[in-house]
Amino acid sequence: MQMAEIDPKRISGNWKEGFALDFHTLRSEYIGDDEYGHPQFDTTRSKIGELLYRLKYKEDKSVLEEIITTASEFIKSRNWALDLVVAVPPSRMGRAFQPVPPMAKGIASALVIDVCIDCVIKVKETPELKRIFDFGQRLGMLRDAFEVREPDVAGHTVLLFDDLYRSGATLNAVTRVLLEQGKAKNVYTLTLTMTRSMR
Repeated sequence: MQMAEIDPKRISGNWKEGFALDFHTLRSEYIGDDEYGHPQFDTTRSKIGELLYRLKYKEDKSVLEEIITTASEFIKSRNWALDLVVAVPPSRMGRAFQPVPPMAKGIASALVIDVCIDCVIKVKETPELKRIFDFGQRLGMLRDAFEVREPDVAGHTVLLFDDLYRSGATLNAVTRVLLEQGKAKNVYTLTLTMTRSMR
């Protein structure tokens, strides 16, 4: 099983412990505008960032196995006593291919634990958070945006999984409903990548 090289980063929030496997991009240099006046960049991604980019934007499902192996081996190294993987609901519902559910299912299978793709659902439309730079404002917009749909969360030690960590507002909001509404025992978080800035 092939594993991607990673450089894990600790992420802090209202969960017990959390990590991003690496930065999404290592560097990005402006190289000019295209013929339509749109800025163009020469971007170098981390290994896991490149795999995620290929899966998310090119729908290259051949990278799934390497992503799942890399993530699950890292999780095993942490000795978290997990018994349920929960996928963060997608921020953009209209995307034809949602990358998080198949990754969450694969990680749960590798760890031999249960998975719940729609345990948590988004019940309120919110603006794109990447356009909102204030963390408190982001949290306010996400208040009451999520609900626990499944009662099976109660008493479980949950791995909350997402593809990208930006500010942590979404992960904090989902963790809160898992603990308060879902009565989860503990929540750990893992994202594949994180942005260099928290915006």
